[in-house]
Amino acid sequence: MGKVSLEGIEFHAFHGVFSEEKKLGNRFTVDMHVHTDFKEAMRTDDLKYTVDYFKIYQIAKAHMQVPVKLLEHLGYLMIKDILKAYPESYEIQVIIKKHNPALGGVVNFSVVEVVYPRDFQ
Repeated sequence: MGKVSLEGIEFHAFHGVFSEEKKLGNRFTVDMHVHTDFKEAMRTDDLKYTVDYFKIYQIAKAHMQVPVKLLEHLGYLMIKDILKAYPESYEIQVIIKKHNPALGGVVNFSVVEVVYPRDFQ
């Protein structure tokens, strides 16, 4: 058992409820953690027995390019695609941070964490 992670993936994207967010966009940071059994990869040194972090990066990138209102929904969509690619994963965490959300005060990040299987249906 183990975990394959990508942390600090940065994007400029147009997610949000407010018209300014949809027009100007914002900076986002995404962390992805995929828990799986990669014993065979440890033994064989073969990528097909583990999670390819290039593939999970491509999943994040594809979803960051399609605007949605809620980060919760965005995390759900990413997890759905990770599960399609790696159905043997037993836990997936996607953490999305929106930098400097427009809230009328100083806020470094708004953060949403979506976790499969706990929050997933």
